[in-house]
Amino acid sequence: MRKIREILSNKWFRFGVVAFSYLLWVIWLSNYWWLIGLIIIYDIYITKKVKWAFWKKHYKEGEKRNPWLDWLDAIIFALIAATFIRMYFYEAYVIPSSSMERTLMTGDYLFVSKSYYGPRVPETPLSLPLIHNSIPGLNTPSYLEWIKWDYRRMPGRHKVERDDIVVFGFPHGDTVMSKMPMEDYYKHVRLSGKPYVVATFGPLIVRPVDKKDNYVKRCVAVAGDTLELQHGRVFVNGAPQKEIPGIQYAYYIKTNGMPINSFTLEKMGIALHETVFSNHLPGYSCIFLTDENVKQLKDNPVVVEIEQYDDIYPPDYPDSVLTIFPFDSNFQWTRDNFGPLWVPAKGATVELTLENLPLYRRIIEVYEGNSLRIDGETIYINDVETDNYTFKMDYYFMMGDNRHNSLDSRYSGFVPEDHIVGTPAMIWMSTDNNKGFPKNIRWKRLLKPI
Repeated sequence: MRKIREILSNKWFRFGVVAFSYLLWVIWLSNYWWLIGLIIIYDIYITKKVKWAFWKKHYKEGEKRNPWLDWLDAIIFALIAATFIRMYFYEAYVIPSSSMERTLMTGDYLFVSKSYYGPRVPETPLSLPLIHNSIPGLNTPSYLEWIKWDYRRMPGRHKVERDDIVVFGFPHGDTVMSKMPMEDYYKHVRLSGKPYVVATFGPLIVRPVDKKDNYVKRCVAVAGDTLELQHGRVFVNGAPQKEIPGIQYAYYIKTNGMPINSFTLEKMGIALHETVFSNHLPGYSCIFLTDENVKQLKDNPVVVEIEQYDDIYPPDYPDSVLTIFPFDSNFQWTRDNFGPLWVPAKGATVELTLENLPLYRRIIEVYEGNSLRIDGETIYINDVETDNYTFKMDYYFMMGDNRHNSLDSRYSGFVPEDHIVGTPAMIWMSTDNNKGFPKNIRWKRLLKPI
C-alpha cells in the first residue's frame, strides 16, 4: 500500500498521467498548436518555475490555513472542470415547452451528450463559464466576439440519423428581439414589417451560431432525404415514419354532454391543465392524444366522436403562408400537408430557379455566407450569374413529437449541421410545474436514460 502511495505521489508519474490525457484531448481536437500546453504541464509538475495557480498559498509548517483561499481554490478548480465537461462532453438542459410530449415532458432536466455527434469547437471562446448566451436578469451577452473561430466539429461516435432526438441551435435565432427574446424575429418581420418590429420589440440582439437558443426535437429527415407530410403523418423517401409511441396530434372530441373522467385522462398521461371541456360543443375543442389514447377513448361511453385536426391549404389561423416554410404562396403547404421537400446534402448540386429559390435562399445567404441577388429572371451568387448551387453542409428536418404544438422545421426551415449541439442522454430530474412539492416530482423519470 505504501509503495502504491509513493508511486501516486511521484511527480513524474503524475506528470505522465496528465500529459498523456492532455495529448489524447489534443489528438481529438485535431489542433496540434495546443501541444504547447505540454510545456505548461511540465512546468506545473516538474520544474515549477511559474506559479500558475497564483491564488494558492503555500503554508509553512504549523501555519494556520486560510479557509477563504481554500474555498477559492476549490471553486476555481470546479469552474474549470465544469466548463471543460460542459464544452466537450455533457451540458445540462431543461425542457421549457410541451413540443416533445410525451417523449420529453415540460420540466424534464436533461444531460445532453455533446460527444455523441462530436462537440463543436467554440466559435466564440471568450465567454463566461456555465452561461450560454446572456447574463441572467441583465439581458446582456455573456460572451465577447473579440475572437471568432470558424465552425469545426470534433470527431463523434455517431452521425445524426433519422428519428434521433437532437438538441440544436434555433435556425432563426441569429437575431433576437430584446423585449421578446423567445419569439421568432423573422416571423414577426414577415407579419408586421421590420420597422414596426424594431420600434416595438427592439433593440435587436445579433448572436453567433454557437450562442443561439437551443431547441430539442426529433430528426425526421436527414441530408438527401425527401420528406412529405400527408394528413399530419410523416413520409420519408415514400415510406411512412416508423411507429413512435410518444407522438401525438390535436383532436376534436364530441361527447354525450358529459366530460371524460379526469382520473381516466390523467391515467392516460394527458395533462389536465391542457384539457378544457365545453358544454356548448359538447366536448373538447382541442386535446392532444397519441394513437393509443385514441383507441382507448373510442371505447369510452361518453365519447361520441373523435376527429384529428388536418390543416389544408390555406393554413388555419394562427398559421398562414407567412409562417409556414418556405413562406411563399407558390408552395401551398400546411403543418399537416407539407412537401414533398428534398433535404440538402453536402456536395450535392441543385438546379436553381426563381420558383425553388425560396427553399434554399436562407441556406445560400445566411448559413453558407454568400451574397445573392435577382435581376429580372437571372440569379447572381457572389455577383456571378448562375443556375445551380452546390451545398457546403448537410441539413436536417426537425419536428416535435407533439405535432400540433411544436415550433419546428415546418416554421423555420432546415437545420444546418453546424447548429447541431448533441442528443439527450439522461433525464436526471423531472418536475411538474402544475403541482406542488413533493407531488410535482415525477419519481419514475429520475435518472432515466433516453
